[in-house]
Parts: sequence; structure tokens; C-alpha cells
Amino acid sequence: MQNYVKGILKKTIYKGDKGYIIGLLKVLETDEELMKSHINKLITFTGNFADLNENAKYVMYGDVVEHPKYGFQYSVKSYESVKPEGKDGIIEFLSSGLFKGIGEKLATSIVDTLGDRTLELIIENRECLYDVPKMTKVKADIIYNTLIKYEESHEVILKLTKLGFSMNESLNIYNIYKTNTIRKLENNIYSIMDDVDGISFSKIDTIALNLNDDIYNINRIKACIIYSMKDLTFKNGDTYLTYSEIYDGVSFYLNGDIDSELFDDALFELSGDLKIKIDDEKYYLLEDYEAEEYIAQKLMYLSNKECTKYKNIDEKIEELEKKEEIEYSDKQKEAIKKAIENNVVIITGGPGTGKTTIIKGIVDLYKLLNKYSEKELIDRVALLAPTGRASKRMSESTLLPASTIHRFLKWNKELDEFIVNEYNPDFSNLIIVDEVSMIDNRLMNNLLRGLTNNIKLVLVGDYNQLPSVGPGNVLKDLIESDVIDKVELDLLYRQGDDSYIPVLASLIKNDELDEDCLINKSDYKFLKCSSEAIIPSLINICNEVIKKGYDYKRMQLMAPMYAGINGIDNINKVLQNVFNPAEYGKEEIKYGDVIYRENDKVLQLVNDPDNNVFNGDIGVICNINKYGKQSVTIDYDGNFVEYELKDFPKFKHGYIISIHKSQGSEFELVIMLLSTYYRRMLYKKLIYTGITRAKRRLILIGEPEAFIMGARKTDEYSRKTDLTQKLLNYLNKN
Repeated sequence: MQNYVKGILKKTIYKGDKGYIIGLLKVLETDEELMKSHINKLITFTGNFADLNENAKYVMYGDVVEHPKYGFQYSVKSYESVKPEGKDGIIEFLSSGLFKGIGEKLATSIVDTLGDRTLELIIENRECLYDVPKMTKVKADIIYNTLIKYEESHEVILKLTKLGFSMNESLNIYNIYKTNTIRKLENNIYSIMDDVDGISFSKIDTIALNLNDDIYNINRIKACIIYSMKDLTFKNGDTYLTYSEIYDGVSFYLNGDIDSELFDDALFELSGDLKIKIDDEKYYLLEDYEAEEYIAQKLMYLSNKECTKYKNIDEKIEELEKKEEIEYSDKQKEAIKKAIENNVVIITGGPGTGKTTIIKGIVDLYKLLNKYSEKELIDRVALLAPTGRASKRMSESTLLPASTIHRFLKWNKELDEFIVNEYNPDFSNLIIVDEVSMIDNRLMNNLLRGLTNNIKLVLVGDYNQLPSVGPGNVLKDLIESDVIDKVELDLLYRQGDDSYIPVLASLIKNDELDEDCLINKSDYKFLKCSSEAIIPSLINICNEVIKKGYDYKRMQLMAPMYAGINGIDNINKVLQNVFNPAEYGKEEIKYGDVIYRENDKVLQLVNDPDNNVFNGDIGVICNINKYGKQSVTIDYDGNFVEYELKDFPKFKHGYIISIHKSQGSEFELVIMLLSTYYRRMLYKKLIYTGITRAKRRLILIGEPEAFIMGARKTDEYSRKTDLTQKLLNYLNKN
């Protein structure tokens, strides 16, 4: 049975728009051992609620937590109001302060008149209050209306849970619709999908059909169209879909039971409702259409805006070269000059071509030309990247603050909104964005909306890498449009003349891979083995690199797949015992079939700007608390974040990670598995992205045919996007 705390709500400290509440509860009773010392004292509680009333009694079910910032708290998972019982309880309730202007004397008079069923009688017939001596209409209205409101929210939530929604889903629904909840559901239950996050079409559809909703209800078809479009665009990375794709998607979710005329009517209505955009034969979710339009419009505006010219820029570059003891190539000089003078420029190139060097050069020259102090430079320059590790790399190379795009735009996780936007823009003048290949349409749209028109925007990236997880192919589309000025770096600088890693990347990119790629070099090794021998070979090579002084913080292992004997999930368990075996005194905690230990390497899976930790960040478990409220604390390079058991899905072991998750990061040593076992997952961009994560050494393990076959396979899915055409349309208008 779940632990509980019964108490009186004394104060609401914070209330979010969607029902998240932080408050103070005076504890009256509990079965939670850690809470018993707090009886008759105030505790802080947090959770999602419908309307709570100060001075009312509640039973809250949840867990004690020790928040790293805010200390001792009670995390509430579900709750219920406590109805007062007996004459004394009802008198206390009516005079608690919940009913404004009702004192103990009047409350006593009400109960003396109406008896033990006082509350039920008032709800059934408010007129009974006029039997109470000296009762006024104003006070009768206050009592009745407050009581109805008090009862209503809990009845609605109870009804929602009986329909099949979880407690959290029920609370989220009620907090959106309030007193209109039941009316909204009776009118169109599918509207929940528009207003409440995280509830699937399938769940709502099941509940609707159980309520005998018509299977040919047009609202059902419309909801399924939107759900299918969201699913398909995210799954495939498309920004628009075809008619047949949407029809097939809807048919799948409705088990083939779909009328084509009704489907067409639903599409037409959705277009009129401004939920989708039909552009010739292209069918967009409106948000995706508007994102592409805005990106094209803003970038064309910047591209056409008059550039800044510096008469002495060449002299200042020479001065910079002497100061930094560096010699830029002609291409690098061109990139730095265009970044300083143009309003928007793309700098692209593979690994080892000097992109990081150029970012530092741009910042240093900008400071030199404008004679800025360090503080003035920080105020005017924004260095951004999609991942925490990529932004940290920018900061290390420039010695200036850098940020993830989400943090820069001040993403509100609760509302899923960016506080920095077109109505509240950032006023930086020079914005440099690295790893642009990882940025999807919607994030690029939000970034551009958060910037003024008085900017110089530098987009840096390698579009031969994997595209963004979300819809769009922004960097590739921008480059292929040939509308935005770009500089393509092609000379290799990284490491030295004998470095093979950037050469190998170039060979893969240019489809020039040959048998020489299997010959070991000073910084590169191909370890041949069968699929069956991958795990023992991997254990041997890991033991070797450990002896050479590499720990798991300086190296990273990668594979293309999660499932199976050679998949990431299984190999992580194997590598845990290589890098961090069980020892006496080393705490462990089990979650499902996974054991986490102190000193385990872990990978963050979601963005959490509140704790300054982001998808792809790598940390180490530094503490495990197995007593009371179980939790782990993870150290992300000095940023300590605590996770309760319910938060464990936010991270996983990181000894070996997917190549997708490695994007935006660099490691001294990369060990990558390439086997025919992964055949269906292997293709050119995936392999290219993996090997370009290596800074100093690269070891490939597996079958040569898997490597060569995958590196030559270019038939990965081609995303349907229209940003290139939209840029050309704007170009032709001018």
C-alpha cells in the first residue's frame, strides 16, 4: 500500500498554469516513518493537483524526497480531499477560513440546525440554510458556492479515472477545462489531444468507443489525422506528407475502417480550422509549414540586408595570426571575414578542417575590430549549440560562455514554451551556432524568432553527418539552396600529417573508400572479428586501453542498435563489469532488470534545463541513496543532479551509446562496433558520424564487409522538406 500523509493545507507557495503546485501542509497523521517526526509541523509538498483550498484537509499519497536545492519535501503522486465527519469536524470545516466570513459561532448554529448531514443537505438544497437563525443571503451563497466548487473538482477527477485515464492524466485534463470538463468530453472527447499533452489517440479512442461514440464521427477522423501526421513526421523527419501517406496512417490506426469521403471532409475541415496547411500536393501540420516559412523569410532578410565593411580587416587578421601564433589558410580567412561582415553565413566542413579554430578566430577578430572589453564581448556574443557537450567544447576553445539553444531561449519545460521569442528577443549582435546539422525545423524557427534583425548569424556544421532527430533537414536544405553565402572547408588540419581519422572521414564522404581502410595506422585500428566474437573481443580491447591509461571518461564506445546480444543494452551490462565491477562498500540500486552502481557512467536522455542537463550529456553516478526515498546523484562535470526512482527513465548506462546519441560530442578515443549483425542499420551517414566523434584514436571492431558495405550505402530515407524551395521562392520575389 502507498504511503500517505494527512494534513491541512496552510499555504500555496507556487501554482503553475497546468496544475503543478508547491505548498505547505500541516501534518496531522502519517504512516511514513520519515514523516512521523513532522506531525503537527509544516512540510513542503509538490505535485499536480486540481484546485486546492487553504485550510482544507487532504490525504496525500507519495514519497519523501531530499531535493538537492530545496531540501526535505513530500512528492505527491495522488491525493483526495477529506470530508469532515461528526458535528465537531463539520463545525471546524465550515469555520476553517475556506468559507469566507463564516466564524465558529455561525458554523455551530448551522450544524445545530441541520445536524450530521449538514453538508449533504446544503448541496441537495441550498434553501435549507435559511432555516439557520440570522443567516443572510450573502453568507448562504458563500457557503453553497464554496461547497459546490470544493466537491466538483474531486467528482470530475473521480469520473475521469473511472473512464480509464490515469490520475495524472485526469488532473491534467481538469486543470485545462476546470468546470467545463464533463461538457467538453461529452461534446468532443477527441479535443483532449489538442489541449492536453501526453495522451495518445489510441487511449482516447478506446475510451470514446467505450462511451458508444460513433466510429464515423468526423471529430474522430480529424483527431486521427493529426495524430498520424505527428507520428509520421517525427518518425521519418519529414516536414510535409502526401495524401496517401496520411490516408494509410489513419487507416492503420482505425484498423482499415475509414470512409474516403469522410476522410476528405476531415482534411478540409482541419485546413479551415488552421491545424493543417495544404500546399499543392503537400500536407503540413501548420506548425511545420509556418516554421519553414519563417526560417526562409528571416534568413533571406538577413542575406539581403546591407553588410558591414571593415577597411582594415585584412590587417587585423594578420595581427591576430601573430598574436595567436597561427596561420590561417585562404579558406579560413574567407570564412572569418564573411562571418564578421555578412549578416548570415554558413561554414561547413568535415572533421579536422578547422571549424573550431575558425569559431575562435571569428570571436577574437570581432573583439579586436570593435575594441570590446571582455565584458562587452560577452554581452554582445552568443555561442550556441544543440547539446551540452558541444556548447562546452565551444566555451573551452573560445574561453567565453556558451550555451545550449534551449537554455539560451529559456525553455519552460512545464509549458513547453520558449521565454525568449519574437516578443521578448535576445539582443546579442553576433550569434555563432555550432553542430547545425542536429537542429530541426522547429528549433531553428524558435531560435530565429528569439533574435533581433540586428544580428550577424554564423551557422557552423557538417551536413554529411546524421540529420536532426526531429522533422527537417535544415543545414542540408540551406546549403543546397545556394541562396545563403557559405564557405566550405576542405583542407585537413587536425592532429598532424600522419593522422588517418580525418582522411578516413573524407574517403567515406567522397565515396572513395578502399581496402586501405583495413590497414592499421598510428591513430587507427580495424580489429577483425565475427559477430559471435564481438563481445569477447570488446572485453579484451577495453582491458588493453584501460592498461594504457584510458578510463571511461576519456573514451566512448558506440554501436548502431539497442536490441539483441550485440545491442547497446546488453553490452552496457557487460562493460559495467569491465569498467565498474561490484565491490564491497560500493552502493547499488536496481531499476527493472538494470543495476546501477556508484561510479557508473550514464547518459542523459532528455532535456532538463532546470537542472542544466541535456539530452546526450554524459555523467557519473557519485552517490546512491537506498534509504527512505531512493535516489541517485549524477555528476555532470561538476553539475550534480539528483534523480528519484520515477526519474530513472531519464538516463541509462553510457559505457556504450548509440551513434545518434554521440552526435555533437568528441572523445579522445572512440571504439565503434561494425558487424553484419547491424546490417539494416548501417549506412554512410551513420558510419561517418561515428568515426568523426574521435579526436585522437579510432578503433573499429567487426567484419570488414559490414564496414565497407555500410560506408557505401547511401540509400537512407530522403526526408521530404521544402525549405530549399521556399528560400528560392523568396529569392525570386526580390
